[in-house]
Amino acid sequence: MSSLPSRPLPSGESSICILRTSAIGDVTHVVPLIRTLKEKAPRVSITWIVGKLEQRLVGDLPGVEFVMFDKGKGREGMRAVRQALAGRRFDALLHMQVALRSNLLSLGVSADRRIGYDRARSKDLHGLFVNERIPARSGEHVLDAFGSFIEPLGMRQTDVAWDIPVPDDAHAWAHEQLPGDAPTLLVSPTSSHELRNWRPERYAAVIDHAMARGLRVALVGGPSSGERAMADAVLAAATSTPMDLTGKDTLKRFMALLGRTAMILTPDSGPMHMANAAGVKVLGLHAASNPHRSGPYSDRRWCVNKYDEASRRFLGKPAADIAWGTKIEKPGVMDLIAVDEVIDRLEACTDHLGLSLSG
Repeated sequence: MSSLPSRPLPSGESSICILRTSAIGDVTHVVPLIRTLKEKAPRVSITWIVGKLEQRLVGDLPGVEFVMFDKGKGREGMRAVRQALAGRRFDALLHMQVALRSNLLSLGVSADRRIGYDRARSKDLHGLFVNERIPARSGEHVLDAFGSFIEPLGMRQTDVAWDIPVPDDAHAWAHEQLPGDAPTLLVSPTSSHELRNWRPERYAAVIDHAMARGLRVALVGGPSSGERAMADAVLAAATSTPMDLTGKDTLKRFMALLGRTAMILTPDSGPMHMANAAGVKVLGLHAASNPHRSGPYSDRRWCVNKYDEASRRFLGKPAADIAWGTKIEKPGVMDLIAVDEVIDRLEACTDHLGLSLSG
């Protein structure tokens, strides 16, 4: 197997299958690759195997066929994908997920070329399921790593664009929740990785400061019990009264809310990357994960980055000496982020945006 030299797709009509089922943030990172393919190879048909939840976000991208994978159904979910692709053969499979379940899922895709990760980023026997590899690079943002999957096909991702469709009914709902043009801060306090979450009383302190300065603040989050519990804890600790939209939005409604928002405060999570895709400034909270690898792709100036301090504290060495992409998901790691540091980024971002605030 090799990553170079590149070999273009056949001239004329050709087909690509993308396998990246999850998670929300990672699926968001695939969208620029789709945009690049549509621009550079307009005659290529694209099929994307994507997760059930994630399809709700990207499943209306124009010019893409989606095959939904429901991981909750186990083998039955894999069988459904195989049946959907039965009798078809692709010129290339972009195998962009290394987990064993995804490797097994890839067996349902018949393709002449099976392009996967380089050896350093492979795991769970990934190399057995591919016959070509992307260039071996370290220090890349996840989005750039995804973009490199078209390099073996003789293309390069040079521009990054999302333009995720948002339906009119979602925009109408968002307008009802956030009417007018008041400068708004969304607070999405919960990551699916519990050890990336900040303390609720610290979110509350930032919210109190933001509202005292004249920002409209809305708590957002999904319908899970964990997200509801976090929102309740934040509301109980706050002396101000932010809006509570937790559990009321959908992925598309959240994208519409972002269109009416100046900034979002969030740990490393799907909403962080959705916000970045929508052009919203992200006050990202990074200690457990490296913002240069998995932070908001377009603009990380407003993030609080305690990753190196976390590496020294919990791993005994600077971040430069640990493997790229190492997660430092240790109890207490997010406590390295102080309230004053987040308020500093909030104030700097409001100045950058030219928001006229009180206080």
